[in-house]
Amino acid sequence: MKSKANESQGMLLFKLSAMQTFAIGTLKVREIVPFCPLTALPGSHHTVIGTANMRGITTPVIDMAKAIGYPPVNKEDYKDCFIIITDCQRRVVGFLVRGIEKISECDWRNITPPPNTLGLHAFLTGVMHVDEKIVQLLDVELIMSKVFPTSYDKLHPILADVDREKLKPMHILLVDDSSLARRQLSEALDSINIPYVVSANGLDALEKLKSSALEGRPFDIVVSDIEMPGIDGYELAFEIRSNSSISEAYLILHTSLSSEISVDRAKQVGAHEALEKFDATELVNAMLRGANLKTENEHVCLEGTIE
Repeated sequence: MKSKANESQGMLLFKLSAMQTFAIGTLKVREIVPFCPLTALPGSHHTVIGTANMRGITTPVIDMAKAIGYPPVNKEDYKDCFIIITDCQRRVVGFLVRGIEKISECDWRNITPPPNTLGLHAFLTGVMHVDEKIVQLLDVELIMSKVFPTSYDKLHPILADVDREKLKPMHILLVDDSSLARRQLSEALDSINIPYVVSANGLDALEKLKSSALEGRPFDIVVSDIEMPGIDGYELAFEIRSNSSISEAYLILHTSLSSEISVDRAKQVGAHEALEKFDATELVNAMLRGANLKTENEHVCLEGTIE
């Protein structure tokens, strides 16, 4: 089976300031529209400048520059701006930006993780070079978490004691390039006292999988994001499926993209399940399905079949 992960992914390049270019993956983007009059939304987050009716959907519009700590756009400059309409984490949101540059094809393996010196609250998931200039890939999930905090019940799974005991012996690997997503995944399992290992990108995850298998304790369950620099979740799934020493892992891919295409493609490359993140109970239930297959001593293939 040929890995589809080698295909390029489009990046939408835009400006939040005069100097720096930013980007988000085009799979998150519904459309780009010129600035239009907005309706005030009383009591909203300070970065929400209003709402617009986009194809029948009431859509909050966020000043993206202000949301990541840059100077906000002056109201008199709104008329020259654009709104990027995104569909992410089961929510349609608009982001006000100063200008649109272009859509650039980019191989995710050419995106490098941001420097560790940026700290936990940097709104970046990666850095790439386009036309000899540095482009920063924004962590849209982290921005949205600040504006629309996830409710407590979505972050903390509900799990019966008998199910916890099934999940506890599992060797679990969590993979995500977003610092927010890693914290959410970790908090979900910490809250039910389930041990796990964390990786910040696909390449590191693959090394952990191989080294753990060599030590005689292969990972039972792998939970991975799809969109990541280095190698993405699709290619990680393909690599796991192609290596007999790690191929019995129960693989769950998750994505913030509200798209059936992402789910279908995840299954094509060998994932057992694909979820739109983030709902902790949904995720833990998926992990339980993998644990049940393991505890029943049945051989799990990445196609989702049982031999």
